[in-house]
Amino acid sequence: MKEKEEARIIKLKEMETEFFNKGVKYIAGIDEAGRGPLAGPVVVASVILASDSMIEGINDSKKISENKREKLYDMITQEAISYGVGIVYQDEIDEINILQATKKGLTMAIQQMEVKPNIILVDALNGIDTLGIPYKSIIKGDAKCYSISAASIIAKVTRDRIMREWDKIYPQYGFGSHKGYGTAKHIAAIKEYGPCPLHRRSFIKHFI
Repeated sequence: MKEKEEARIIKLKEMETEFFNKGVKYIAGIDEAGRGPLAGPVVVASVILASDSMIEGINDSKKISENKREKLYDMITQEAISYGVGIVYQDEIDEINILQATKKGLTMAIQQMEVKPNIILVDALNGIDTLGIPYKSIIKGDAKCYSISAASIIAKVTRDRIMREWDKIYPQYGFGSHKGYGTAKHIAAIKEYGPCPLHRRSFIKHFI
């Protein structure tokens, strides 16, 4: 690993290092993908990495190419002490709203983990059910915190894979390219073909 990248990761790990130095053993980073799209689920990932973890290239998933995210996903999930993923689909998003769906996904992700964390670092969420585990909410945590960045990659890759599968069933909407986000092409397809079962009705009411 080059010195510059090593220095970047050490800086990204400052918050985790602080907790590790206090004797905290298991720190989970949590982040979501898919709060903004017009279609598909919201996916929340939770991941615990070892104190000596130094995975080259880890960053906020939005700053990484799709191809690199896929490779990092494999590295993170192989190295993780434990990880979990919570998926809440469009029907429930319409029913309980996207914020509540994201919070539900977070609790599901924690439940999925075989190793329970001592503390949770989460990207900008409060009022959440962490099953009694203490948590710290960090604004823009996916860009500031190593374990949250890792969780953002797991969440994004998981969601993108789901949307690519749906693209095979509903190719007219272009889910494989925009992943359900409200691009001009996607909105034009909704207007032309109407919504499909994957669409969030509460998000597309202005277009139909």
